[in-house]
Amino acid sequence: MQNPEKSWFGEKNVTPEEKTRGVIGVFDSVANRYDLMNDFMSIGIHRLWKDRFIKMIRPRATIAGRPTNYIDVAGGTGDIAFKIRNKTGAGANITLCDLNYSMLSVGRDRAIDKGWINDFNWVTGNAESLPLPESSTDIYTIAFGLRNVTHIDNALKEAYRVLKPGGKFFCLEFSHVRPFILAKAYDLYSYNVIPKLGEKIVNDRESYQYLVESIRKFPKQKELVQRIENAGFKRAKYTNMSMGIVAIHQGIKI
Repeated sequence: MQNPEKSWFGEKNVTPEEKTRGVIGVFDSVANRYDLMNDFMSIGIHRLWKDRFIKMIRPRATIAGRPTNYIDVAGGTGDIAFKIRNKTGAGANITLCDLNYSMLSVGRDRAIDKGWINDFNWVTGNAESLPLPESSTDIYTIAFGLRNVTHIDNALKEAYRVLKPGGKFFCLEFSHVRPFILAKAYDLYSYNVIPKLGEKIVNDRESYQYLVESIRKFPKQKELVQRIENAGFKRAKYTNMSMGIVAIHQGIKI
């Protein structure tokens, strides 16, 4: 069955339209303190995960003498795009695409604070229908965003569409913990601590309850590998970090 997650908003059963609206509402609510909450929830470890993600991407400014084209989907506040920019300098073309305008606004403000006025293309758009031509992108990244997509299989096919032959897909996402004992401890922390942090720090318990539930609903590592391959990618694989709390998935368009 394709896109089983289309009717799940955390543990709630919803229509696909309700899920999309709900995700927009969640990130409208948390945009201004999104990065602060990430630091609290992961004790800062999310920064190490993102650094490892960038090392696996191995960003470079040019390919065959032309600027490398990057798209960071669900790019929001700019963490991944900024790290790519730090590695490539001004030589690459970097597009940030996010469903949520509020998140992009935070990212734009952060870029301006860094003196990066015209270094990025900012696009409000859906991962399921990217406003890019076919075979136009070299590297596709999505970090902590795929689990919020209404139709994951559609988004994977769209990633395949916009990538050039030889283009690479990279996804960093919360995943499923092993071994069992650690998984139970992680569940206790997630369900009992994270919503309370959301309530205290951003006055929004409900959004962080959804985020915890969305992690549990996300496909397991091997299932996502299969779905990436079903979208057309070759050499799909995953790398666990922190015992599977997060995983990096990769694929290549041949």
